[in-house]
Amino acid sequence: MLNDIGARRVYLACGATDMRKSIDGLAAMVSCRFKIDPFSDCLFVFCNRSRNKLKILLWEHNGFWLYYRRLERGRFQWPGGDECKNLSIDRRQLGWLLAGLDLEQRQAHREVLARKIA
Repeated sequence: MLNDIGARRVYLACGATDMRKSIDGLAAMVSCRFKIDPFSDCLFVFCNRSRNKLKILLWEHNGFWLYYRRLERGRFQWPGGDECKNLSIDRRQLGWLLAGLDLEQRQAHREVLARKIA
């Protein structure tokens, strides 16, 4: 679903975010913490303390989208600490994050081609 979105940048709010925040609260965080206009063509991603819930905020045309994902098992590999208040990543890294992988992948898996059996 997020593959169809044409956002040019992806920003993560490092550490934990209170998931009770709605669109207005998250947009205020973007303005204050990220120092970025929440109406810009960017995805803003937030995670809870338990690292099993994500919210993604996006402005599109005339309104905000708020995507919410809750894992039933497992945790997101989320960057923590206050040393990086926000982190810019690319779309590929966002895919890794949503799939439960670390952002610092050394390399992607090589493509495997099926052989024809004679």
